[in-house]
Parts: sequence; structure tokens; C-alpha cells
Amino acid sequence: MTDDDAWAIQKVLAQLEFPFIFIKSLQFALFRTYGIPTISGLLANTKQLSDPELSLKRYADTVVFIQEFISQAPSSIRSCSSVARTNFIHSGYRASGKILDDDMLYTLGLFAIQPVRFIEKYEWRSLTDVEKCALGTFWKSLGDGLGVKYDALPSGKTGFRDGLHWLEEVAAWSDDYEVRCMLPNITNHQTATYTAAILLYMVPRPLQHIGHKFVSFMMDERLRRAMLYDDPPASYTKVFSFLLSMRRFAMRYLALPRPYLFRYNSVAEHPNEHDRLFLTKWDAAPYYVKPTFWNHWGPTAWLTWVMGRPLPGDEGSKYYPQGYYIPDVGPKYFEGKGKKALEETMEELKSSRTGQCPFH
Repeated sequence: MTDDDAWAIQKVLAQLEFPFIFIKSLQFALFRTYGIPTISGLLANTKQLSDPELSLKRYADTVVFIQEFISQAPSSIRSCSSVARTNFIHSGYRASGKILDDDMLYTLGLFAIQPVRFIEKYEWRSLTDVEKCALGTFWKSLGDGLGVKYDALPSGKTGFRDGLHWLEEVAAWSDDYEVRCMLPNITNHQTATYTAAILLYMVPRPLQHIGHKFVSFMMDERLRRAMLYDDPPASYTKVFSFLLSMRRFAMRYLALPRPYLFRYNSVAEHPNEHDRLFLTKWDAAPYYVKPTFWNHWGPTAWLTWVMGRPLPGDEGSKYYPQGYYIPDVGPKYFEGKGKKALEETMEELKSSRTGQCPFH
């Protein structure tokens, strides 16, 4: 299976088949990494999550990169630019040993594994082996571009047969890594608390206590212990389980296939005349969202306004209403930096990230 084929299959899953659960699985994949003290500790030290203003911007930047990876073909300029920019942001931390190779592999693995597990558990059908192979192929190829090392996997040095083989090995390795490294730590709890506040940003304040119990419900026991969270009350567990079961039943027997016109895509199809792009949806602060009439007066805008949250275009340039330029996405202190590194990485990706099969 080629990288382009894998990307196309995954795009259908993410935008048409299971958009809600697919996106939630990626959100919780990122959330799950904060159960590893070496990851949560680095984030605590950078204060990228402890400061509400920084954390909301970081969340929007992460959404941009993930959506650019998923929505754009692997060999496209936008996808390669996003890979190159991510590499630049990580480069200093990796060179200093603050980002561990195992943590990079674990994080990448979760982005491939969690959609499979979430769809299996919460959706109206499970993924086929071909679809699982597509996810394995896509994320393995993306990992190649991001410089992730696979030496820790059993076949890391000899090579993988295909995406399914890679997915199986990274899933088994990740489970073992959690047993060894997902341990209780106060920085896990702090990072989880800050992240939960972002995930519940659009939940009305009187209902946020229920939202926090739902976050706990979505954790397994190992993650809950590592993050120092209490178990959700049994009554809440029964209600949440019932609601998710009812959703699964409705999606299987009552919902029609989603037309392409209504596909889920949260990034603009094309840049504007200034080569800037926009997010078309927001579920936290409206970073990079164009202040159009619809975004000021549509249903989401009214809900945002009722809850006292900012709308696209509010507070001047704070939320970047002019959109984002991929070579500048990331922490504010990185804006305008890394141009040479990005150009060098782009040159490398032209020959290595061509949309072909990543297994040799």
C-alpha cells in the first residue's frame, strides 16, 4: 500500500465515516501522552499548558498540524511544510535530550492506535484490516518524516512487512511502555487538569463538573492512576455508557451515509492571497478563524457568545484573525524563526516523502 493510498483511506475515515470519534480519539491520544512523566514534566517546564493564554494557542497550533497532516496529501507542499515546521520546533528539545526517542515513538504510535481502539469501542462498526493497514502505513511514513526512530520495535532494524505489521508492533510496544513508564506523578495531574480545561472550554460552566467526570470516564484505570484522578461515580459511568451505546445504535441503524458535501474538514481548502490559511471550526479559543458573517452570527457563534467566550476577530489580532502561515505556526517565540531549517528539511522531504510505499 502506498502512502498516498493510505492517506486517502484515512481521510475518508476521518472526514466521512467517523469524523466525531476519529477527532476525539486524536485528542485523547495527545491527552494520554501526559500520563508519562517525562512528557508531562517537559510541558510543565515550558509552561505551554500552565498559562491559559499559551495553552489555548498551543492547542490551536496542534490542531493545525494534525489537520494539515490528515487533510493534505503526504507529498503536498502544505503537508511537507507542516512536517518541517514540527521538526524545527522539536529540534532543540531533541538535541538536548529533553524529548526522548521513546517518547516520540510512543506519541506517534498513539495517533495510529487510538483511532482503531476508539472506533472499535464507540462506533457502529470496527475497522477492516485494510483500513488498519492504511493507518499504520500513513503514521509510519509520517514518523519517517519526523525522524522517529523504530529501533525499539522488534522489526525496527530488519524492516516491516506492511502497515498492519508496523501497527501491531507499535501497539504491543506502547502497551509495554505504559506498564514501565506511565506512573503516578503530580506533573501528570497538573498537565491533565490544564488540558481538560481546554477540552471542556465550550461546555457551560454549570455543567463542567459533569464534563470532568466524563474525562475521567474516558480514561482506563492505568491512565487514571497515573494522572491522580478519582474514578467517576458508578451512576455517571452507567449514564455515559448508555449514551455512547445509544449513539452507536443510532449511527448503525438510523443514520444515513454522510454526503461528501458535509465532510468534516476544519482547515481551509486553499490559502488566501497572502498565502495564509484558516481554521473553519473552533472548539476552544477561536485562533486562526476568519471573522466572517457566519462565524459571527451562526449557531456556533451564538453558543460561544452566550457562554461569554470570544468570537473570531474579537480582541484585535490576539486570535490571529488573519489566519496562519505554516512556517510561523508554533509558540510565539518561534515566529519568524527557522526559515533556513525549514527549507533544508523541505529539500530532504522532496526525495523521501513522495507518496510511495514507506516499506522497503
